[in-house]
Amino acid sequence: MEIVCFRGHKNIRATHPTTFEITREDYLTPRGDCIIGVCASKGLKDFRREFKEIALSDDALVLIILVSELGNYDVIRAYGSSKLTYEDPTRIIVRKSNYTSPSTIAVRADKAAKDLNRDLINDFKKGLNGLAIFIAYKVQKLVTNP
Repeated sequence: MEIVCFRGHKNIRATHPTTFEITREDYLTPRGDCIIGVCASKGLKDFRREFKEIALSDDALVLIILVSELGNYDVIRAYGSSKLTYEDPTRIIVRKSNYTSPSTIAVRADKAAKDLNRDLINDFKKGLNGLAIFIAYKVQKLVTNP
């Protein structure tokens, strides 16, 4: 498990149809329609080796829980991939597609920025604090006896 603290920003729009992002940068222009949080406490490169060993697998499930300081939340299900690198020191991006880059934490997500709980996004638009909790685990295949 990894926990990333961040804060919202007045320019958060969260309208992107295929991704959402949390960044260590402290500013956001209105063009950043996938960004849901700034001033993150860490980037992907800072994640622990144990987390990466699980998430960098094609049979890994990555659950993301986003919570605002007011208690509004959302849960996203995504998947790991052996093509991920976790090299970006600044950005954490969750993608609906299979596309990977150094900033991608997980792929094939069931939600993007536009799909997230709007009460949660409104909290972030007000500049409130947030937490992103990332949980990675390997999915075990069921073996049945004939």
